[in-house]
Amino acid sequence: MSFNEVWGSLTAVPPHRYALAALSTLVAYAALAWYDRIALLHLGVRHISWLFVSVTSFTTYALSHNIGASVFSGAVVRYRAYTSKGLGAPQIAVLVALCSFTFGLGTILLGGVVLVADPTLLHRLEDLLPSMLTNPATARIFGLLLLGFVALYVIGSVLHLPPLVIRKAKLEYPRPAIMARQLIAAPLELLGAAGIIYFVLPAHLEPSFIIVLAVFLASFSAALVSHAPGGLGVFELVFLTAMPDIPKADVLAALIIFRLFYLLIPFALSLVVVLMFERARLAQAWRGRAAADRSVPPPPLSSSDQ
Repeated sequence: MSFNEVWGSLTAVPPHRYALAALSTLVAYAALAWYDRIALLHLGVRHISWLFVSVTSFTTYALSHNIGASVFSGAVVRYRAYTSKGLGAPQIAVLVALCSFTFGLGTILLGGVVLVADPTLLHRLEDLLPSMLTNPATARIFGLLLLGFVALYVIGSVLHLPPLVIRKAKLEYPRPAIMARQLIAAPLELLGAAGIIYFVLPAHLEPSFIIVLAVFLASFSAALVSHAPGGLGVFELVFLTAMPDIPKADVLAALIIFRLFYLLIPFALSLVVVLMFERARLAQAWRGRAAADRSVPPPPLSSSDQ
């Protein structure tokens, strides 16, 4: 592929479809902010404003999606932010775990839906997967197993089953109201992220949204598992392999727009947020230190001073 081919594909996208891709980005990041809000409700924390939660979530995911090792990089950002609001390390650990599980739950749910609805989708990855997995019958069974996992999670929450104990960790089922929010927020974020790519692919080729969604789930999951910064290379390889019916220049152009809208622009904004937050924390610390110094009485005069 030449640069001119990709540039031609980028300029061929109508402005209104760029606007739809930008709107999809907002939907995805709004759903990610909901992840944090759901976890805070699970913890019984209600005193933190939606604005603070949204900015923290946006910064967390914008950094972790680009840096890689999302669980650890996201934990650092959340720890810095939420400790300033009075949360302790154990609470933040539960919050991070629940947000990660919510994302995984959405991936499992949508993965199960697309495989049951169209079990031939894995044929697109026959060069990357064992032939057994690309068989439609096996793919449908796998999709049913994924949906079965979600069903067991729902049953455990509704019936208030006892927590799962793994060594010293205790995993409690969330309340049904929390579980219901998870089942809405997680698919919404993935649908929004996949929509960025869908809206900038050539409309005249009529790519099916369910195909784009299925390929996105496979590509994004592979990118996360790779722990490569931003999934660079892994995400593109899987997506280009799975979309042979669309010109590669058009697919690559759509992936560039996805990286720009979903990764790079949020990453740049998140760096500004982090710098402003840390500057405010430093200024607060200096003011507290100065106030403490003023409150300390001067030492009494010694006899030599008299």
